[in-house]
Amino acid sequence: MLIDGHGRRVSYLRVSVTERCNFRCQYCMPEKPFSWVPKENLLSFEDLFLFIKVGIDEGIDKIRITGGEPLLRADLDKFIKMINDYKSDIDLALTTNGFLLKETAKSLKDAGLKRINISLDSLKAGVAMKIAQRDVLVKVLEGIDKALHVGLGVKINTVPLKGINDDEVLDLLEFAKSKSMTIRYIEYMENRFAKDKLQGLSSQEIKDIISKKYSFKEVGRIASSPAHLYELEDGYRFGIIDPHNHDFCEDCNRIRLTAEGMLIPCLYFDEAMSIKDAVQSGDVQGAANVLKEVLANKPEKNKWTSQSDNETSQRAFYETGG
Repeated sequence: MLIDGHGRRVSYLRVSVTERCNFRCQYCMPEKPFSWVPKENLLSFEDLFLFIKVGIDEGIDKIRITGGEPLLRADLDKFIKMINDYKSDIDLALTTNGFLLKETAKSLKDAGLKRINISLDSLKAGVAMKIAQRDVLVKVLEGIDKALHVGLGVKINTVPLKGINDDEVLDLLEFAKSKSMTIRYIEYMENRFAKDKLQGLSSQEIKDIISKKYSFKEVGRIASSPAHLYELEDGYRFGIIDPHNHDFCEDCNRIRLTAEGMLIPCLYFDEAMSIKDAVQSGDVQGAANVLKEVLANKPEKNKWTSQSDNETSQRAFYETGG
């Protein structure tokens, strides 16, 4: 069992397989050129898998594949199969923008992927293009339908932005509800890579919009999930992730691994340690030692609070997968 320096059990590993993305979303990486880290700088799937095995053997029971956009990494289904073959009952999920999902959903499901989170910020083609800076909506919607068709569990992630897509909060909820998918609204996360002057809706503002049409009750957080859940009168549940609130730090159970081998204890801290040398030399014990040191230094709370309005993340979310 993996225990951090504050007595919390860590059982969730998020693995970024690339920082590359085919979108340029305003809240993430709007100005980054379409370039990529040289392939030789990235850990191979075999190297990543060596560390994942260490984590699983020590108690990791949930793995999420992220990016950048993970579907840009070739042979991702083979990597997922490696993990699933090692431990078939692991909770194996993926986060994607959905653009390439129509072509890949079946192979991912066949490889052992169980669940998928898809970013969907608008149901209007022009708004989706404004946010992603690419004409994306039709392909994303096709990807959602394909994922549902092949039997993947699907959640929708939405970042409501003032003056951009804030008038679609209800439309997106009703779209997700019509397809029996959970929607999670994510408060905009301030970071130095985002477009200047963006403003997101707060948790309360999102609830206020929904309450104009629906009555709902708060369910709260389930286990260590960062989302606060709410339930409509008909039983449908939606979630809101409020990163400015520290309450999910109390039982945080996750660590993050980048495609270049940096093991990160907290999304909002710049501190990290590299496992690259250990895994590339096959040093299992060395990788395990890095894991234990990172856990020992895992912070109790993130640096990001509503009381420190000038605090923003210095690490790019496209490197860590959010």
